[in-house]
Amino acid sequence: METLQILGWIYLGLSIGVVTGVFVLGLFQAGRVTSLEREIFDLKEEKRLLKNQLNKSYKKGKPQPRKKRTWNRKPVKK
Repeated sequence: METLQILGWIYLGLSIGVVTGVFVLGLFQAGRVTSLEREIFDLKEEKRLLKNQLNKSYKKGKPQPRKKRTWNRKPVKK
């Protein structure tokens, strides 16, 4: 009977310890998660800006061809 009581206390202590440990780790990790989310948001914004810049440079297309010059050759002196 006494061994069952000891095992019960051990089980209760472990379960309370695990729950408390998960809660404490969650509190410490919350700050890191928000900073990582902010960094991800910044990287997505930078990607969007670079993509827009690339699209603007590709939309220019080919340059308009030059007009032909109309000039007559000068007579060659002999």
